[in-house]
Amino acid sequence: SSPLVDIKPMEFGILGAKKEVVQPSVLRKSYAPDDYFRKFEPRLYSLDSNSDDMDSLTDEEMVAKYQLGMLHFSAQYDLLHNYLIVRVIEAKDLPPPISYDGSRQDMAHSNPYVKICLLPDQKNSKQTGVKRKTQNPVFEERYTFEIPFLEAQRRTLLLNIVDFDKFSRHCVIGKVSMPLSDVDLVKGGHWWKALIPSSQNEVELGELLLSLNYLPSAGRLNVDIIRAKQLLQTDMSQGSDPFVKIQLVHGLKLAKTKKTSCMKATIDPFYNESFSFKVPQEELENASLVFTGRLGPTWALPPGPQAPSFSHSAA
Repeated sequence: SSPLVDIKPMEFGILGAKKEVVQPSVLRKSYAPDDYFRKFEPRLYSLDSNSDDMDSLTDEEMVAKYQLGMLHFSAQYDLLHNYLIVRVIEAKDLPPPISYDGSRQDMAHSNPYVKICLLPDQKNSKQTGVKRKTQNPVFEERYTFEIPFLEAQRRTLLLNIVDFDKFSRHCVIGKVSMPLSDVDLVKGGHWWKALIPSSQNEVELGELLLSLNYLPSAGRLNVDIIRAKQLLQTDMSQGSDPFVKIQLVHGLKLAKTKKTSCMKATIDPFYNESFSFKVPQEELENASLVFTGRLGPTWALPPGPQAPSFSHSAA
């Protein structure tokens, strides 16, 4: 049998007082005046005002228009091992670096590297090594993405060329994006594509994976620094030498500092190191942990009055 819905009038009032009966109101559609729609400006909601222009240009025309150079790469899906193979081969005719005020060149050549990801996922990205002082870098580096074939066909391959300058700044030179639905991934292929301007002016700083656990009976806060990934390069030739510093802060006062070991020549360090801080339960609410990566971001994480065990990835 069908359920019954009771829509009798609702009664409101103070106990013992005269009751007031309120009838349910009938919902009616409301329409905005025509003037409301006249204020809509489609240009404000455009995803990319230049996308139509770019689609109509050949690679040669885009090189001439933007003068950002070209990138040579390949892609192929390995059905036996269920992963996508992306090779970053080389780039040519990259523009020379300029200072932020545009008044002069910082140096004669760039120090480029390439970041690779499969949109919309930008977290599991890869990056090549830095090639020093060249506008025509040769990478010849191979990367794999473990992803089902049907899912790979729904992704867009994005390659950003980034300049790591002498001031340790990471400036995006340009990008190449290619929907993998347009490609025969089983057969694979390689392409020269013109770099176009990227709206991503800042490069992501990477991620830190950690866990927290508080033992109320012992008044002890345990911190596990598990790993970090895709940290920024801090050395031209060897990558980063990252470590993590953990600081316990009570209010505005620094109470204790501890540090992981330093991992040499890697941007994807594994630590698996544990630390313990004495924090009485009555002080936990005013305590904070600050995680600082070498030449990277700072993470602030308040444990709070009740801190269950959890894993947290912060960037």
